[in-house]
Amino acid sequence: MKKKKKRMKRNRQIPFMISGLLLISFSFVLSLRALSDQRSPDNAYGQQVASSYSEEEFISRLLPHAQELQAGYGVLPSIIIGQAILESNWGTSQLASHYFNLFGIKAYGDARKVTLDTQEFFNEQWVVIQGDFRVYDSWEESMDDHTKLFINGVDWDPNKYAGVLTATNYQEAAHALQLAGYATDPNYAEKVIHVIETYQLYQYD
Repeated sequence: MKKKKKRMKRNRQIPFMISGLLLISFSFVLSLRALSDQRSPDNAYGQQVASSYSEEEFISRLLPHAQELQAGYGVLPSIIIGQAILESNWGTSQLASHYFNLFGIKAYGDARKVTLDTQEFFNEQWVVIQGDFRVYDSWEESMDDHTKLFINGVDWDPNKYAGVLTATNYQEAAHALQLAGYATDPNYAEKVIHVIETYQLYQYD
């Protein structure tokens, strides 16, 4: 009789155990969902992808060519690398990782291009539009074109980025970028400066 009572007691405990397991599983699913909701949003230029570079490796990857461009044309390496970090999210944006465009440079005419969603700041708010962006064969080619933009300007204004080249420090260069309208972000200069100072990119100028 005692054995029977024990067996009945065990049988009564089984539903409680199952309910407990279900509750734990449900809580785990909710936790995973909460974590996924906290992920940073997609980069402005297409979806983010996993990067094979750490932050230090990314800087080291771009630095030699940035210094070559400084020696040849006078563009500060801190500006080149700082913009690359900001525009490509450390090379993880779809535009940078698939199409080697580190700087969000737009495509015009017959240039090779890809059409992607991008965020622009219009009428005091961020809107998502589609834009045509340059496609390159390497990050170095993207860096070259970025520097050429500063040197040659645009068809309608060859001196558009002259202030970036004549700047004596990264703060002046960053504000010259914003003044020239490189990006629609009203806080662009401050963001570039913040990246440069956070990662001490000024040491390479």
